[in-house]
Order: sequence, then C-alpha cells, then structure tokens
Amino acid sequence: MPVTIENFAFSPAQLSFPKGTTVTWTNNDAAPHAIGTDGAFPESPTLNQGQSYSFTFNEAGSYPYHCTFHPNMRGNIEVTE
Repeated sequence: MPVTIENFAFSPAQLSFPKGTTVTWTNNDAAPHAIGTDGAFPESPTLNQGQSYSFTFNEAGSYPYHCTFHPNMRGNIEVTE
C-alpha cells in the first residue's frame, strides 16, 4: 500500500487494512523525512528525495506515526484482523 510524502504531508494520512499488508512510504519532497513511530514499529532511516521505506504489519492494532524532522507531519494506520 503506497504512501506518498509530498508537500510536507503523508498521503493518504489515514490507512486501514488487514494484517499482512505492506506499506511503502516514498519521499517526493526535496527535504529529507523519516518515519518516527515512538516504538510502535521500526522507524525508517532518513529518506531523501526518491527514497522509500517499507514495513509489513502482521499484528492488528493502531499505529500512529510522524516525521522525525517535521513533527507536525502525522499519520495513522489501523490494522484489522
């Protein structure tokens, strides 16, 4: 499931899907970004323009995340059974 990082926002910012789904974040901004998770799932390395990070969600739950460089950038993932 793709998430675009563009114009200092995640698109879509809200996702809901069944467990076993992989999310791939791709940075289309010139500025670096990183997926910060407060321990909810592994954080990404710094993503420069054109770089991606993927994670497969195998457990149901709610997974809020943000950009570690720009904390006002926020998203949330709901993983269902």
